[in-house]
Amino acid sequence: MEKTIWELDLYSRPILDENKKKLWEVLICESPTNIEQSLDSLFRYSKFTDSRSVNSIWLCEAINDAIAQAPEPPSRIRFFRRQMNNMIAKACTDAGIPASPSRRTYTLRRWLQERLENVYPQQEGYDEKAATNVGVQYPATSPVRLPDPLRGDKADKWALVSLQVSDFVDMKEWDIAFGEGLPLAMVDIAPETKIPGLIIFSPRAMPIAAWMSDLELSYLRLEPGDRPVLCLETGISDSWILANVTDEQTVAEAQGFEAAKQQAEGLHFLAIQSNPESESFAGFWVLKAD
Repeated sequence: MEKTIWELDLYSRPILDENKKKLWEVLICESPTNIEQSLDSLFRYSKFTDSRSVNSIWLCEAINDAIAQAPEPPSRIRFFRRQMNNMIAKACTDAGIPASPSRRTYTLRRWLQERLENVYPQQEGYDEKAATNVGVQYPATSPVRLPDPLRGDKADKWALVSLQVSDFVDMKEWDIAFGEGLPLAMVDIAPETKIPGLIIFSPRAMPIAAWMSDLELSYLRLEPGDRPVLCLETGISDSWILANVTDEQTVAEAQGFEAAKQQAEGLHFLAIQSNPESESFAGFWVLKAD
């Protein structure tokens, strides 16, 4: 659970050079995996260049420069900008690091918003008209069924539950095979706030959790309609059907899950256990919806 992961963004910034062209910047930061991790302790790296110099070679050099400065190299790099996919993927490959398109770039987008508000406006050549927020519109996709080996059978069950923020204090002591945390400092909520979650109980808990660990888990959501379903959003735009919401009671529970998620500023979790009596988790991920 504790492997170092980085988040990376490469894009033009609202700062013009002497030729009135936007400067480009690479931002790299460590992705927090611990519920108690301080955001100020995370590794950060930034570097500007002009528009003529932006290519995968320059980016690869910047990644290697960041590695030389970091406490330890990353096991993989996440990025959220689809339009930069080819350049980022090529640079990461050349640097020998796997790259993952991901919506789980919470720290990076928070940092970028801070720079848009407090750093770029102080720079010579700042162009207010060119400044935009960090929001990215991900393409909407219809949810699809899980791969055959992972589809539920009669032995599999699921339940919508909730924990208080204070319950997560001891998360680092929990027995978790696969998963990832998220610093609670990232959201401003009271200790008694209810954090909703979905628990999957399955005799195949470990292989399911192992499969999910290879995905970039983003968030859970209810897709309403004539046949409501609970969906797991992953990567940049993938959507998987985790559970069918088949009756009035489960529809009400799912709607309550969505309401609780909003009250918790998007914070929620996905857990996988072999059975309700188990004291360990095959998988446990803290998630956040925008």
